[in-house]
Amino acid sequence: MIKNIVFDFGDIFINLDKQAPFREMAKFGLTQMTPALDQFAKSYEMGLVESADFLREMQALFPNATQERIKAAWNSIILDFPAYRLDFIEALKKEDTYRLFLLSNTNDLHIQQVKESMGMEHYQRFQNCFERFYLSHEIKMRKPNADIYEFVLEENGLHPKESFFIDDTKENTDSAAALGIRVWNLQVGSQDIIELKTHL
Repeated sequence: MIKNIVFDFGDIFINLDKQAPFREMAKFGLTQMTPALDQFAKSYEMGLVESADFLREMQALFPNATQERIKAAWNSIILDFPAYRLDFIEALKKEDTYRLFLLSNTNDLHIQQVKESMGMEHYQRFQNCFERFYLSHEIKMRKPNADIYEFVLEENGLHPKESFFIDDTKENTDSAAALGIRVWNLQVGSQDIIELKTHL
């Protein structure tokens, strides 16, 4: 029996354009995502790099771009948060049937952009739907590493078999499933989080 539901954020609630930063950065010189750049971005996502240092390092790589332009390109991934999804999670919270958690790989600049695009009132309404609101850059861990799931389970006294995890990235749901957590690898574009109860 499912008692706990853990949700991803991006492309589950808020819409993303994951290719937008690459398109925008190509305009000032990004030709490919190198292993070093990928690792740097992951370190930033884990809160191991401050935003000011991240922007400074990125500008060193792309001297033709200002930090503001780099920031705008980086944040171009963030799209809209459909109102019907906020209504859905607020209704689920009100039912009080499940313990609800959010677990997101994100970074400081993206969260600031989310707050700006959603507006603080809507962001706080969303945040208030969850017992705990876990952001990778705040807890210094990221999916799909097993330690992040173990941390959430242990900190909240959750049993894997009683827990359900939703994420649009198969690598993330696979790693959670390996720990015994039930999962839904949501297919963006053909499935929507409001269909949750048909997957539980």
